[in-house]
Amino acid sequence: MKKLLILLTVFLMVFGLAACSKPEDKGFELALITDVGNIDDKSFNQGAWEGLVKYAEENDITHQYYKPTEQSTAAYVDAIELAVTGGAKVIVTPGFLFGPAVFEAQDLFPDVMFVLLDADPHSEDWTQFRAEDNVYSIYYAEEQSGFLAGYAAVKDGYTNLGFMGGMAVPAVVRFGYGFLQGAEYAAAELGLADVMVKYHYTGNFDDTPDNKAKAASWYQSGVEVIFAAGGKVGNSVMSAAEEADKKVIGVDVDQSPESDTVITSAMKELGNSVFLALEAYYADEFPGGEIVTLGADVDGVGLPQDFSRFTTFKQADYDAVFDKLVDGTIMIKKDTDAATADLLPLTIVKVTIE
Repeated sequence: MKKLLILLTVFLMVFGLAACSKPEDKGFELALITDVGNIDDKSFNQGAWEGLVKYAEENDITHQYYKPTEQSTAAYVDAIELAVTGGAKVIVTPGFLFGPAVFEAQDLFPDVMFVLLDADPHSEDWTQFRAEDNVYSIYYAEEQSGFLAGYAAVKDGYTNLGFMGGMAVPAVVRFGYGFLQGAEYAAAELGLADVMVKYHYTGNFDDTPDNKAKAASWYQSGVEVIFAAGGKVGNSVMSAAEEADKKVIGVDVDQSPESDTVITSAMKELGNSVFLALEAYYADEFPGGEIVTLGADVDGVGLPQDFSRFTTFKQADYDAVFDKLVDGTIMIKKDTDAATADLLPLTIVKVTIE
């Protein structure tokens, strides 16, 4: 009986040690913390996650994502700490809401690298901005992908458009400003006299009955296609478009699989930029402390290379205008360049702000 108790005690000690060491032995080297929404949101979270997964699977690296308990800086920091405890060496944080969380986390976890998308580290009251050597901040030239979307829509024959953004944060504003300028540029090329655009910020990034009703009313009034730049707002717009037999332009990633109404999407190459950041880390070339904006010149933004849902707009049309963005022939105003009540000094496009 005494020998049995000794054996049992040894077994429990070994089992306990194994249980305690499990997170370290089988931790996740690469991690992503989800922003508002889920990992399969067909938008920002999913685009960034796909890039992380691609690199991890190609290089046989363990990886995991973590979902915060709520939308707050404290909850985001808690999720980051959970990822670090789980063995994360690089953490991807997709979205402007992560700015304050990474501002704290860069000091709390100096040996962990952070890839921060659409933000740079700042205090919660926006009075301090600081990116340490363990943070790589990536922005995107949304005004360029918005421009391409507006250009393609008008070149394809749409002249009654809508822009339905989420919150009027810089990235969404840039999408909208670019969209208007793209429509204007195409209208000038075609010699059109009048293109109409309804312009609205929902104040949220959600799929709601109110957002669907707004989109439905626009379609009923004659709007042919709506650029939905607001996360889950796009789901509301797609639902309204399906019922009205109208069209949608998606955002951030290729959203055409979500609905037959989506003719194209103003994309940020989220997955590609995450992949390249991880590649740099494992090559001991992590660009810590840098804040970059990726545009057409580095394939940081663009439209999906499938133009089958357009009637007349083709690959050659896209390549021609894309090349003009790359070489600087076309210069686009963005949120910091135009803040008037009329949004931009347009001559052909008539904007109605709602």
